[in-house]
Amino acid sequence: MPELAPGYDPAQVEDRLYSQWVNRGDYRADPASPKPAYSIVIPPPNVTGILTLGHVLNNTIQDILARRARLLGMEVLWLPGTDHAGIATQTVVERTLKKDGKIRHRDDLGREVFLQEIWQWKEKHGGIIIQQLKKLGASCDWSRERFTMDPAYSACVQKVFVDLFHKKLIYRGRRMVNWCPVSRTALSDEEVIMKEQKGLLYHFRVPVAGAKDQFLTIATTRPETIPGDTAIAVNPKDPRYSSLIGQFALRPLPPELPQEQRRIPIVGDEQVDMTFGTGVLKVTPAHDPADFAIAQRHQLPSLEVIDESGLMNKEAGTVLAGLDRSKARPAAVEQLRELGLLEKEEPYVNQVGYSERADVPVEPRVSEQWFLRYPSTEQSQTIVSSGKLRFYPDRWTKVYQHWMENLQDWCISRQLWWGHRIPVWYRGEETRCQIESPGDGWTQDPDVLDTWFSSWLWPFATMGWPEKTAELKKFYPTTDLVTGPDIIFFWVARMMMAGFEFMGDLPFHQVYFTGLIRDGKGRKLSKSLGNSPDPLDLIAKYGADGLRFGLLRIAPQGADIRYDEKQIEEGRNFANKLWNACRYRQQQGACDPTADPAKHPRTPFSDHLLAELASLEKGLAKMYAGYEFSQIAQALYGFVWDEICARFIETAKSDFANPSSPTRAGTLATFDYTLSRILRHLHPFMPFITEELWLTLGLGNETIQFASWPKSEEVRFDATNAKLANSCYATAESGRRLRGEFGLSGSAKMKFLLKPTPSFQPTPEDLRTLAKLLQVGSVDSTQNPPKAPMTLTPWGELYLPLEGLLDPVQESARLQKEIAAAEISRAREAAKLADPKMSAKAPPEKQAEWRRLEQEAAERITRLHEQLKLFTT
Repeated sequence: MPELAPGYDPAQVEDRLYSQWVNRGDYRADPASPKPAYSIVIPPPNVTGILTLGHVLNNTIQDILARRARLLGMEVLWLPGTDHAGIATQTVVERTLKKDGKIRHRDDLGREVFLQEIWQWKEKHGGIIIQQLKKLGASCDWSRERFTMDPAYSACVQKVFVDLFHKKLIYRGRRMVNWCPVSRTALSDEEVIMKEQKGLLYHFRVPVAGAKDQFLTIATTRPETIPGDTAIAVNPKDPRYSSLIGQFALRPLPPELPQEQRRIPIVGDEQVDMTFGTGVLKVTPAHDPADFAIAQRHQLPSLEVIDESGLMNKEAGTVLAGLDRSKARPAAVEQLRELGLLEKEEPYVNQVGYSERADVPVEPRVSEQWFLRYPSTEQSQTIVSSGKLRFYPDRWTKVYQHWMENLQDWCISRQLWWGHRIPVWYRGEETRCQIESPGDGWTQDPDVLDTWFSSWLWPFATMGWPEKTAELKKFYPTTDLVTGPDIIFFWVARMMMAGFEFMGDLPFHQVYFTGLIRDGKGRKLSKSLGNSPDPLDLIAKYGADGLRFGLLRIAPQGADIRYDEKQIEEGRNFANKLWNACRYRQQQGACDPTADPAKHPRTPFSDHLLAELASLEKGLAKMYAGYEFSQIAQALYGFVWDEICARFIETAKSDFANPSSPTRAGTLATFDYTLSRILRHLHPFMPFITEELWLTLGLGNETIQFASWPKSEEVRFDATNAKLANSCYATAESGRRLRGEFGLSGSAKMKFLLKPTPSFQPTPEDLRTLAKLLQVGSVDSTQNPPKAPMTLTPWGELYLPLEGLLDPVQESARLQKEIAAAEISRAREAAKLADPKMSAKAPPEKQAEWRRLEQEAAERITRLHEQLKLFTT
């Protein structure tokens, strides 16, 4: 067997191993396999995308699930692909063409030529993220990679639209929609992000027609829309204004219009909030959803003053026409001021909807759009309460159910060119819904479908639907879905409805929601803030395994993650620790892949390691059942770092140094047996280093990827023997704590003295082992201990003579300084508890914390005084 290098170099391992795995077809799923199926579909990243830490987290979890399933003997399909990302991709390409000076707007090229530009861009730049996922070690079946604009996939999308249209679930209607003036398309409610805005509330007066010197004062955040007002509304229950219902007012803008054209009715509507502003509402049906509803109830006209690009049109008046809506606001305020109608401006904080993609305020706009009445809603609701669909964490169940109980029809049309074009055709007054053109003279609807209308078909459209393929028969429904909670409505719920509607079954059984990755200040990672590291740089620096393991250790289920590069460095350090432990084992001779510790005499330390291994494996089974990946990583980290390296290897050195030791064979067998199992447990998290160690140590002749998953009931050990080792480790731990109280670290010149308990007489070998664990020169047995710091241990009284280790004068001064600081801490907490005002304001848990801190300070003072006596008497 080749020797392991002195240090682990991921660059020498990762690309080589990954090429072998892919070229060998290790990840190709076989629908004809008799093995039980495990399947998972990748949430398709945007074809424009590049790898982020969010992708790393999501795809590492998917890879853990897929790799573990292979070790469990399952036939695994992890199906990858990318999404055409309508708005995002079109925006990127259009921005690039503008930057290059090729266009001012996509209209300059026309639809067909512009689409050719997007396809060329996609072929050149698209799919970068797929290559990056391979660097991460993703074990996807790349032979089945899909793209949502592939011909076969596009045919699925068209078929679904036609089917739902003929079921009368898709219809065209004129409604108020969320409009993005940058992308110039409608958006669904789920594509709008609410943001808090600090603006102004403008109070202006409106003359009541025919009444001299009678005005109504209105408060609004959008004075630029006044030219679009077609009524004024008051609550009929409001005694201040109810007498004015049925009369008319004069809209102040645009002022150049004659009074007759600015004359608008005063209507009574119970939806008017009497407590907002002055209780008088300007009604702008074309630019506010609530006003649109009022207009429908009162048969009011709609007057649009802001166009599809967010510019004021000619209906806004000569002063405002042509201005961007944001610039029109101060201009409108100035007009009101000049007319003597502006009463006051006051600061006002409200929530404003922003386009998720373009990051600009959306414009409510009345538009002709296509809508979908959601199908299979009842099944998609009851599936959760039935227990057949599980969410992790479970708190997302209520969020899902709440949305399902309050469904609004989905606006599925988008005024874009890149995407699946709506299969509806027009000729004069005739309309047909079909995939192919009906013939000459027919014109296809210019709109495309919302990107999510293709994504909601992903679990089955990627497997060959509508044909009854072997893949669908074997792998649908899929097993797990790993995604972010931000798309629980966009994608998860919609996939559930599509699955029931077109497959008659749910698309997946478990959904795991990842947390959001934030920086140390709690901010979202983003390029604009400069706090979003490039995962490829991290892979180059720490290795893919270091990145994967380091990130998973700090990613508790469903909780936000505070990212720090030191945590990725710890992942790399852990890989090195594992490598060095395996290298140390290799130096003792060839490994035995069939090692059975039960066949050999063993030290207590071997039995202790086997007992801890059995406990670990039972814990891992429960953690996997609960999708607790961070806890799994932490448990594996602790076992390798503490149990194998810090404890077992230190105690095994005496066996390895003595070829004639009766327990040497048992210690080697325990080492091999444990490494074989722990490498398999680590493989889903750290595929590269585990494969390299597995093959180089000779623990298997073939890849670790399909080795059997260890079962905890297989581990046999002597529990009584293991307890002996545990007492030794506990003694060493007590000694380390005692040493730490004086700020001392282990050294060859340091020694401990042990006064054994009457029931235990340590052998010289026991004392040498304890010294190794304490990392000191020696531990000697004594019946006459000196005056020195002491701690009680399972083995007896353990003393630490300080002569030659500390300067008495300096140590005395240090302790007195610490006592003074502890006294201040105790007094501070006691003062809080004694202050009636502070106690009255503080919640019970805060008061409990004060009491705890006071008690801890008091106990520390007592300990410090005991230590001080050693240097003052």
